[in-house]
Amino acid sequence: MADSQSQQDTKPRGLSGIKNIIAVASGKGGVGKSTVSSNLAVALRQTGATVGLMDADIYGPSQPGMMGAQKLQQDVRGDLLVPAENYGVKFVSMGLLLDSDGPVIWRAPMAMKIIQQFIGNVDWGYLDYLLIDLPPGTGDVQLTLAQQAQLSGAIIVTTPQQVALGVAAKGLKMFEQVNVPIVGIIENMSGFTCAHCGKVTEVFKVGGGEQMAKNLGVPYLGAIPLDPEIVASGDTGKPVLENGNESAAAKSFLKVAETVKNQIDTMHARTAANEPEQIELRKTGEMVVTWPDGKVSSYNPHTLRLNCPCASCVSEDTGQRMITAKQIPLDIRVTSFDMVGRYAVAIHFSDGHNTGLYSFKYLKELPEADAASSFDV
Repeated sequence: MADSQSQQDTKPRGLSGIKNIIAVASGKGGVGKSTVSSNLAVALRQTGATVGLMDADIYGPSQPGMMGAQKLQQDVRGDLLVPAENYGVKFVSMGLLLDSDGPVIWRAPMAMKIIQQFIGNVDWGYLDYLLIDLPPGTGDVQLTLAQQAQLSGAIIVTTPQQVALGVAAKGLKMFEQVNVPIVGIIENMSGFTCAHCGKVTEVFKVGGGEQMAKNLGVPYLGAIPLDPEIVASGDTGKPVLENGNESAAAKSFLKVAETVKNQIDTMHARTAANEPEQIELRKTGEMVVTWPDGKVSSYNPHTLRLNCPCASCVSEDTGQRMITAKQIPLDIRVTSFDMVGRYAVAIHFSDGHNTGLYSFKYLKELPEADAASSFDV
C-alpha cells in the first residue's frame, strides 16, 4: 500500500473520527431549523450518542444563543480549533468567534474560508453524529458542504403550510442532485396544544411534511409541535430536554431522535452491499475498487473523468454531457479521492477537476479499464 492511497486516510483531519455527518437544511428561513438542530443534538446525546453541532450560518449564527454560550470558552490544539461544549454537545459557530454583536459583512469567498475551516480544522474527536445547521437556501455553503464535508445524509425541516413545503422540496432536490442521501423530513410547528384544555389548534395547518415525504418517496421523521416551551428554550439557551423529558415538546424531540437513528442504521444496512471493502490508487493513476463480493474492478482515469456526473460536466436541465473525450488529456491521472459518507467517492484528477461525486452504484455501472476502449465516448 506504500504506492497507493487507501480509503481509510481520506477524511479531513477534523472529521476523521465522526461516524455520521448530517446536514439539517431548509429551503427558506423562519421554519425553526436552528431550533430543531440544537434540540435534536441534545436529544441524540440523551439517547447515549456522542454528538457535535456545527453552525454553518456564517451571516446569521444562532447556535450560541440556542446552546447557552455567547462567547467562546475554548482553546486551540495545535492548528485545530477545540469546539465549545454545553449540555454534552460539542459545537462551533461564527457567533462564538465574534467580539461584538455587529453584523458579519463579508463577501462570499471570505465566508467560504470559514466554512472550510469548520470542515477541516476543528478537533471534534470521536462522534457518533455531527449535525450541521445550514443557512436557508441552496447556495455556495450547501454545495461546499455536500462536496467537502462527506455528508452521510440530509434532514429537511419544514412547516406544514404550502409556501414552506414548496421551498423545502427545492432544497431536498438540491441534495438529491449532488447525490446526498435524504435521511428524511421533519415537520416543525405542527399544531399548538393548549396547556389548559388540551385542544390542538392547527396554526400552520398540519400533516404537510408527512404528505410531502410520501409524494417525494423519502422517510418522514416526525413532527415537532408549536410549543411555548420550545420558544422559551431558544431565548434562555436551555434546550427543552434539559428541563426533563416528560413534556410534549421533549417527548417529540426524543421520538424524532430515535427515528433519525433508526433511519441512519437502515441507510447503512442498505448501502452495505455496495460499499467497497477497499479503494486504492495505482502508480499508473488507475483506481482499483474491491467490492464486498470479492470482485476487484480497475477503472481507467480517462473513463472516470469522461463520465464525471457533476453539474459542470452534465447539464442539470437536459442531462446532456458537456465534456468530450478530446477535451480530456490522454495522460490524465486520478491524484486522490475522498470518501463521501458511505455512499460515494469524490475523485480528484490531475487536470484540477474535483467536483464529481461518484455514488458506488454509479461506479459499479461504469466500464472497467479493460473495457474502456469499447465504451461510447
